Amino acid sequence: MRTDTLIYSLASAIRFWRGTVVNSPRKAMPAQLLKLYDMEGCPYCRLVREQLTELDLDVMILPCPKKGSRFRAEAQRIGGKQQFPFLIDDNTGTQLYGSDAIMDYLHQTYPSDEAGPPMFRPLAHATSKLASMLVIAVLGMAGLKRRPSKEAAQPLELYAFESSPFSKPVRARLCELELPYILRNSGKGAWKEVGRATLGGEDNLQATQGSTINRDALARHTGRVQVPYLVDANTGEALFESLDIVRYLDRTYSLKTATQAQAAT
Repeated sequence: MRTDTLIYSLASAIRFWRGTVVNSPRKAMPAQLLKLYDMEGCPYCRLVREQLTELDLDVMILPCPKKGSRFRAEAQRIGGKQQFPFLIDDNTGTQLYGSDAIMDYLHQTYPSDEAGPPMFRPLAHATSKLASMLVIAVLGMAGLKRRPSKEAAQPLELYAFESSPFSKPVRARLCELELPYILRNSGKGAWKEVGRATLGGEDNLQATQGSTINRDALARHTGRVQVPYLVDANTGEALFESLDIVRYLDRTYSLKTATQAQAAT
């Protein structure tokens, strides 16, 4: 197993694999996509993304890494400050800062048949911080610091779920490159499926129970249920496998310095 996959797996284990299983599959998504101004490496943003997976909600991610130049100023212009996570729901006209307030709002506005209230808050905050510290200590600033990049004319689409250790490097790179993307949450349908995919690499499990809209879509369009899966309408590319996706994003959107380009040759 790759080092980053192992570390991300440990980070998800620290969080008790929250953001893995859909509480109750949603029959339809809200009329308008939720928008989340997000920093991948932020522990408070992670709490919100976990709940979005469990509530089976898609969301437009607007990445705001440190020193980001695309969406940080936009968030401040709309909400008055650069603080993340920041949620906008055009379905209700709601704008919210702060993980606790956002999680309460999502739980009340888009309830799941089987969803309970968010877990004990002090424990949630502590374990999420610990998971983020582990990743930063071993892997550096993954998902936190901006990388120079080309803009994408249209948002990308990513089929993933929060706790997947294979999806994390892709989301981290999308954040670093400040590439907006529609996160098609594709959580598992049952707890018995948790962990089995790590034995064979990428998550390649058919949706056996509680199949979701997005897992059904993956099976229908690709013949399998596997995450991460990236669709880029800007180039017509669609691909599986986290390493391949990260390489594609770097090749297509990263603006390397002359020193970096020489070092890569």
